[in-house]
Parts: sequence; structure tokens; C-alpha cells
Amino acid sequence: MNRPIHEPWFARPDPCVATSRKRLVSGDLFSDAQEILIEHAGQEYRLRITRQGKLILTK
Repeated sequence: MNRPIHEPWFARPDPCVATSRKRLVSGDLFSDAQEILIEHAGQEYRLRITRQGKLILTK
């Protein structure tokens, strides 16, 4: 008799996690720039790419 194989709990997607999150590719945002400006709640933020390829967000 074949028993159903159950996936471990950690292999199943969490139904509580929103799957409609918007994903943006940094290359699409930055194009050829090293820094972009983001306006949020009337405030301006700078998002820049460091020499090591990391992102830094500053107000």
C-alpha cells in the first residue's frame, strides 16, 4: 500500500504570507544611476548603491 508522502511543515508555503507583494529589480529602478530619490509621506529619501554593491537608504 502506498502511503501519501507529506512535506515537512517548513517546505509548505505559509498561507498567512502575502503573495501579492510588489517586487522591483534594483537595476530597473537605478538604470545607470548610483542614487535615486524616493518621496514618502512628504519626505525625501536617497537610496544609493555603494562601491561594494550594497544599498543605503538615508533621509
